Order: sequence, then C-alpha cells, then structure tokens
Amino acid sequence: MPHPTDVHVGHRLREVRIMRGLTQTQLGERLGISFQQVQKYEKGTNRIGSSRLWDMCGILDVPVSFFFEGLGDEKADDEKISRRALQLAKELDRIEDDDVKTNFLQLLKVYNTN
Repeated sequence: MPHPTDVHVGHRLREVRIMRGLTQTQLGERLGISFQQVQKYEKGTNRIGSSRLWDMCGILDVPVSFFFEGLGDEKADDEKISRRALQLAKELDRIEDDDVKTNFLQLLKVYNTN
C-alpha cells in the first residue's frame, strides 16, 4: 500500500504536469523514463527519489516545496482537483488582461450562487 506522502506528492506532480500542458509521455521523455513510470509516480505506487524530484522541479519550474504543500491537511487530501479544473486554471492564467480575468471569475461566482 502506498505511503500517504507518496500519494500526495504524486497528486501534486499530476496537477503541475497538467498545468504545464504536458502529457505523461512528454514528461517521461524529458526525464528519460517511460510514461508508465510517470503514472506510478502520480499514483504514489512508486516513491520519487530526491534526484528525480529535483529534475522534475527543473522541468516543471516549481520549487521542491510545491510537492509538499498541503501535506497532512485532511481537507486538501479530500478535495481532488479535476483535470477540467486544472485546464481551466491554465487557460485563465494565459489571459493577460487582469480585468478580463476578474470579470470571468465574478461571472463564475454569480453563476454558482444561482
């Protein structure tokens, strides 16, 4: 059974990989491993070694601490971010006009309160 820390780190890997628009195959190629190995990391089945984690940080442009944010927070563990939500966040982040971003978020809030 995977250790909860490995599962958490794997979920964070999946989140940032999707946010960066990479497939498991693309990330695997950059790391010199198979996409199946990336899958095992993302599920927490295989533990990510420190040197591999360091390489991932360089490829994904995140600090090492990113992978451990929210660790032990029961609420964070229960709230899984869907692929669609990650893609939406990625597209929203690409919008350069802050007013457009703000208006879009306000629209979502109004829609969800009805």
